[in-house]
Amino acid sequence: MARHKPLIGIPADRRILGPHPFHCVGEKYIAAVADAADATPVLIPSLGERDLDDLLSELDGILLTGSPSNVEPHRYSGTAGDPDTLHDPYRDETTLPLIPRAIAAGLPLFAVCRGFQEMNVAFGGTLWQKVQDVPGMRDHREDKEQPLDVQYAPAHEVELVRGGYLHGLAGSDRVVVNSLHSQGVQTLGRNLEIEARAPDGLIEAFRVSNAPGFALAVQWHPEWQVLKNPFSHALFAAFGAAARAQINARK
Repeated sequence: MARHKPLIGIPADRRILGPHPFHCVGEKYIAAVADAADATPVLIPSLGERDLDDLLSELDGILLTGSPSNVEPHRYSGTAGDPDTLHDPYRDETTLPLIPRAIAAGLPLFAVCRGFQEMNVAFGGTLWQKVQDVPGMRDHREDKEQPLDVQYAPAHEVELVRGGYLHGLAGSDRVVVNSLHSQGVQTLGRNLEIEARAPDGLIEAFRVSNAPGFALAVQWHPEWQVLKNPFSHALFAAFGAAARAQINARK
């Protein structure tokens, strides 16, 4: 039976809730895929490289979400993280090998925040673990004592690279985005092309330059109240359109 809506895979975080491990995806990402991308979300447990190729053959796109956890520093030859930094090696073991396979298979891929950082590491890039401690950089973290509407409120402009994908989508040189992260791109990975920068010069978006299709990553959180923000909605709608094109390409 032919499918009309694309299937978008969303790798999960692995969390300990009570005494048991769970595989979790935030509802805001699930809702953004369903409502703004007009697609069917499929949650992917973080079980490492198990059956990744079989899984990708059934999907029409991949969304890499944000998370409270950071990519483990040894993945990019970084120094050991602080003991209080949350890591998720199970997710790393799943997403880092998944990313290049998805790109090679031509699957549309959209990455947000931690996903943006994962994509950079998957392509050989490195990360600042604490951007706020880097001379000349601003503090890009949210105030976790504030209500969510304040944490996810617009925080700063990003300048879009002229002629880039985001510049064309926005129809302007700048957009205002939220900011809820401490990690950030230190060196950009291979075959990644900058799409946007923050006022302090920090890379805020990139795309995979040699990808056969949609392969975009942003540092901010467009999934937050996605239907109320025209640019965020346009991002997820474009992702959904690329995933629908994937269905047609397989016919």
